[in-house]
Amino acid sequence: MEYEEIKAEDNVSTVIQFVLLGFSDLPNLQGLLFGVFSIIYIIILFGNCLIIIITRLDSALQKPMYFFLSNFSSLEMCYVSVTLPRILVNLWTQDRSISILNCAAQMCFLLMLGATECFLLAVMAYNRYVAICNPLRYPLVMNQKMCIQLAIGSWISGIPVQIGQTCQIFSLHFCNSNQINHFFCDIPPILKLACGDTSIHEMSVYAVAMLFVAVPFMLILASYSKIISTILRLPTARGQAKAFSTCSSHLLVVILFFGSATITYLGPKSNHSAGTDKLLSLFYTIVTPMFNPMIYSLRNKDVIAALRKLLLKK
Repeated sequence: MEYEEIKAEDNVSTVIQFVLLGFSDLPNLQGLLFGVFSIIYIIILFGNCLIIIITRLDSALQKPMYFFLSNFSSLEMCYVSVTLPRILVNLWTQDRSISILNCAAQMCFLLMLGATECFLLAVMAYNRYVAICNPLRYPLVMNQKMCIQLAIGSWISGIPVQIGQTCQIFSLHFCNSNQINHFFCDIPPILKLACGDTSIHEMSVYAVAMLFVAVPFMLILASYSKIISTILRLPTARGQAKAFSTCSSHLLVVILFFGSATITYLGPKSNHSAGTDKLLSLFYTIVTPMFNPMIYSLRNKDVIAALRKLLLKK
């Protein structure tokens, strides 16, 4: 495995190319892993494309809730496409090298799309809050203009900060090794390769994670505390069950995504092992996006009805 480096002015070797170790510790399972990840990628693309199509074609789904769900499905396809194709290429060719520029681009897109997911989940929680807690004002508050503004804001709000953070990370010198013990370019394993003191960069990562992970999560908790309080005051058990059913899918996705992301970016550094980081990252970048279409479709009667209508037309 070639170690590519250049000599810096202070006579310190600086890495110019990384090697993503990924699943190299499982040499006998490379073919199996390629097959499994290929199937997962197809499931993610097919499931999310299906949700986008039915929310566009079915008039019964022309509501803010499904507008945001369509945005979320588009986001999930972009999100997994940042990591999974590279994983598949590495498994197929066994060439795990990646240039610093490509590594930085992968990290930047992953961080930007991750920030979008955090904000979009918060927007979806706010939409449910208005629908359940202020149903009479819902058509006025969540009008088409507001929905578009909230969606655009979710997509673009993290771009400048995450570009800045990526530039800051890759302004470091990497002289300890060029081997990233991960299957994509993520912040924790990259920082481990940096020379010298990285405490300022770690504090910066923590601050950005608080902004893009903790703040949306607190907004979601605030929305759901109001939602649950309102639901419990409904006069009938049937009304309570119906209200809970409209929120349960979104709440499950929130727990899966934010739980793994919080441990990765906000957990104590002493708890970070390469195996744990890879497992958690695998969970929130690949496993969760695979289950999201199933969670939203199988637990949503409107989506099932629209899907049945589409299939019957065929």
